[in-house]
Amino acid sequence: MRSMHEKSPGHQLSPSSWNRYEQCPRKYWLSRQKLPKKASMPASLGNAVHNSLEDICNLDLNDRAQDESGWLPVTSKEILDRQWSIEKEAFLSSPRHPSWKDELISKAYQGLLGALKMLVGKSDLPNRELSDITVWQWKHVQSRVLASEGTLESDCGRLMGRLDLLIDDVDDKGRTKGWIVADLKTGRPPTGDLDPKVNRQLLFYRDLLKMGRSEHPDIRAEGWYSSDQTTHEATGPNVIDDALVAWEATKPSQIPLEGRPGDFACRFCDWKAWCPIWWKATTDGTLNNNGTFRDEVVRIISYDETGGAGLLERSVAVDEIGTLAPSSERLGFIVRDRAKLQLDSLIEEGYDGAVFIGGARMTTKVLNLGDWSEILKWRPLLEGTGINQRNST
Repeated sequence: MRSMHEKSPGHQLSPSSWNRYEQCPRKYWLSRQKLPKKASMPASLGNAVHNSLEDICNLDLNDRAQDESGWLPVTSKEILDRQWSIEKEAFLSSPRHPSWKDELISKAYQGLLGALKMLVGKSDLPNRELSDITVWQWKHVQSRVLASEGTLESDCGRLMGRLDLLIDDVDDKGRTKGWIVADLKTGRPPTGDLDPKVNRQLLFYRDLLKMGRSEHPDIRAEGWYSSDQTTHEATGPNVIDDALVAWEATKPSQIPLEGRPGDFACRFCDWKAWCPIWWKATTDGTLNNNGTFRDEVVRIISYDETGGAGLLERSVAVDEIGTLAPSSERLGFIVRDRAKLQLDSLIEEGYDGAVFIGGARMTTKVLNLGDWSEILKWRPLLEGTGINQRNST
């Protein structure tokens, strides 16, 4: 296991990159083109919980009384508050972000407490009430954590992953009987089997940990869901060979990879504003765009900057390289908050091309845009070095 600060040169494949590639190669390719990243509250909440757990696992408690109790919930809240502030600053400095929701810190705190209870449970302590955990008991928990936020890397340097926790699983005599690779999840727990993406990620960590070790105890990989404090073990054969095939397929290229439009992959894609294949599939009806919240490529027909209302023309995709044609479909729109600032900025700079509208709420032929939405130039990316301009009608 390499230090989390060490990086190998060249192309590397992580579990998240692999999952993105399996969803849609074009989606993966766009994610590597240094386009502006989109911030989200679920991601920031998860980061705050993960980073807080790491800090708590690495606490130096040598200056505290061994029998002190009641300190863990208070200290955890202080650490979370600090991490929450760090995440908020990063979120608001992102060029693409909705409104920050301060009220979600209570959900983050409950998630952190859930993760701590799971960790205590894996340490065979007689109680799991965090307020009763003494300093001595937490040091015992820390002794069972072999690594937190540790970076794994294959011997060839092509594969890498950052695991949340590596736990020493011991028998009733304190002897190691196995290792647990634990990946903390702050989202919704599965109702049945693990999601294939999560299962692949966990197996990736498990098998990467085995590489280069001729001897090791039994290793199992678990998803830890903090909201209901349940664990779900990943199962399946070794995935390293498949990962190396994916590494080969994801080598950096100026030529875009194949697009595989699909409702799930496209719905949660942060790079639609640069993907002409997505809009062609939407225009053709291959993708469903009839929900309450939708993404559109349009032209501004009229706009009252004072009132924040106007009329849009829905653009039609002519081909898969971003060329657009006009249509007879008109949509009214009402814009406010951050979305209005984005639109006003485009108008002020004189931009009159097609625009991508993300996360618009549809109500009776009227698109409502606010802090939850974004308005960007429609600039399909057709190669890694430039932007295609063929979007005029």
